[in-house]
Amino acid sequence: MISQQNTSALLVLEDGTVFHGRSFGMKGTATGEICFNTGMTGYQEVFTDPSYYGQVLIMNSVHVGNYGVKATDVESESVKVKAVIGRNLEEKFSRFQADNSLQDYFEKQQIVAIDDVDTRALVAHVRTKGAMNCIISSIATEVTQLKQQLREVPSMNGLELASVVSTPTAYELGDPASSLRIAVLDFGVKKNILTCLIERGAYLKVFNAKTSFEELEKFQPNGYFISNGPGDPAPMAYAIKTVKQILQSGKPLFGICLGHQLLALANDIPTFKMHHGHRGLNHPVKNIITGLSEITTQNHGFGVDPEAVKSNPHIEITHVNLNDDSIEGIRIKGKPAFSVQYHPEATPGPHDSRYLFDDFIQMVKATC
Repeated sequence: MISQQNTSALLVLEDGTVFHGRSFGMKGTATGEICFNTGMTGYQEVFTDPSYYGQVLIMNSVHVGNYGVKATDVESESVKVKAVIGRNLEEKFSRFQADNSLQDYFEKQQIVAIDDVDTRALVAHVRTKGAMNCIISSIATEVTQLKQQLREVPSMNGLELASVVSTPTAYELGDPASSLRIAVLDFGVKKNILTCLIERGAYLKVFNAKTSFEELEKFQPNGYFISNGPGDPAPMAYAIKTVKQILQSGKPLFGICLGHQLLALANDIPTFKMHHGHRGLNHPVKNIITGLSEITTQNHGFGVDPEAVKSNPHIEITHVNLNDDSIEGIRIKGKPAFSVQYHPEATPGPHDSRYLFDDFIQMVKATC
């Protein structure tokens, strides 16, 4: 395939700011909410994370693509980001295990990207001004035209996207003979979350986001997992209803990221759009129960209302973010239900938080 790096490209933000760069990946135009990831490794896992659906991603690391891509280093079957912004997006790679270059990968996945952007200045701008929509194009050169097209892009606030990335049909994973039967509500679940549960002996059935509680119960699960996913959790009335029914059943429940927000909403705790979100592999979180801290992987643009959590007599705060004191984990008093805002499966790392899967499995075993 022919490189597009000699073609100029434009990045236009919702506030009118313009960045010039070079085309990378597929030539074309892409739109979405701009956000940034601070991780220095794991770019392929990030690109394929369904929680990024609808977003244009700035990679903070200066060099991205330098170790190529590998078919197994994915969290879903396709790239989920709408577009990618980088300082140096590399065509050449040096990794004997790699299958292909990032350039070829983006072309095959039909992903538009822009290279040679001052990402330090861009990230500083987003951190100051907050999350906003943007447009990237390597085929349109008129800023006025791009601004007009950008005005038609919907805001992430109020946008329900989880049902878009959910599995269309249910499927099963693991050992059918296992006594640990976990029903997974898929709002954009990452592959490695499922792997972490299977490695601990669970037999899983992964269901479409809008599956009714009655249908979930036909699997006769011993516990429920509520997955991560993209978009605003507040409009997901169908999911909030299901989580409430699971809580009423008394069966163990574990939620991650969007699942954490849905557990909060099911207990009348509102969520809110964050200024610029948390995304990266180096976020410090303190476990209030043990007093220990852990370095976590995060990817979310919405959070749970901290004051509402603190004033709810049925909720116990289990984890807090050491950067901004945001709520990173809760559990429901008197019920076998808990959740975290971050990603304990954490591929490619760090793995400080994998113990949460052990806690969930022990909880399920205790109620079998």
